[in-house]
Amino acid sequence: MPDRTRFFSTSSEWMRSHWEAHRPFGMSAAEKRLNIAGEASAEAAYALYEAQAEQRPTVPRDLTAAAFFDVDNTMVSGASSIHFARGLASRNYISVKDMAAFGWQQIKFRITGKENSRDVASGKEKALAFIAGRSTAEFTQLGEEIYDELIADKIWPGTRALAQMHLDAGQQVWLVTATPVELAQVIAKRLGLTGALGTVLESEDGKFTGRLVGDLLHGRGKAHAIRGLAAREGLNLRRCTAYSDSFNDMPMLTAVGTAVAINPDSDLRAVSKDRNWEIRDFRTGRKAAKIGIPTALALGALGGTVAAIASRRDKYR
Repeated sequence: MPDRTRFFSTSSEWMRSHWEAHRPFGMSAAEKRLNIAGEASAEAAYALYEAQAEQRPTVPRDLTAAAFFDVDNTMVSGASSIHFARGLASRNYISVKDMAAFGWQQIKFRITGKENSRDVASGKEKALAFIAGRSTAEFTQLGEEIYDELIADKIWPGTRALAQMHLDAGQQVWLVTATPVELAQVIAKRLGLTGALGTVLESEDGKFTGRLVGDLLHGRGKAHAIRGLAAREGLNLRRCTAYSDSFNDMPMLTAVGTAVAINPDSDLRAVSKDRNWEIRDFRTGRKAAKIGIPTALALGALGGTVAAIASRRDKYR
């Protein structure tokens, strides 16, 4: 297997110099970061995919089609970041105060359906400060442990079945998420999927620097990552399918030939009906009052925060 630590550090240096020399006309700094994030994610995913070539099953392959799945509320019930934070809190990696603050940010997002830019910036800053100087191997190991403890039983069976349908057809199946690629790859590996496109954290000599390569992989960054991977793998995007719960993933959903809404938010549901996209809803009580679902999800996030705090306190009794 190639030296991924070396890959990430050299890749980030190349991308910075590349974008300095080839700045797209009229593109904002934020858009540039999203494009860099997408390219870095595609590079990382492709490198690992090639390294594991001998481990792939020998089934007849559909070489030009693939499926791309969002993670939070699409493949996993709730936010994978909340589940991971709960696992970190129970291991005393983060403080109760930080866990509570993060949970509150998720509650506000679930109720309003909108991200607060200051919350996002604050959350990203704290997350990067947490990983700075930590071993990449340790981070992956934590991801595996927390997946087994908190995430495995939160996989939507219906979404997992859809992914298996594509695998059985010989197609590649990729997760596409803002979650760090190391954690996203843990989920993909546990589910037997092809791989994952996620946020790339810069690393040097096997340790995280506390910087991102580009930015978080979201919005247009996801679409750019998919296009980058398609170019490397020879995929025909018109034959590909994308699955998501969020209107924020419209760039990804419209980058492929077939879009499917999974447990959609109200905006995505409206767009899906207007465009005749297939809608799959695996939640119970789907016909609850409009505020019912977001509130229930918010209470779930709060419950996760309380559970983590309680677990941490019990540890010292």
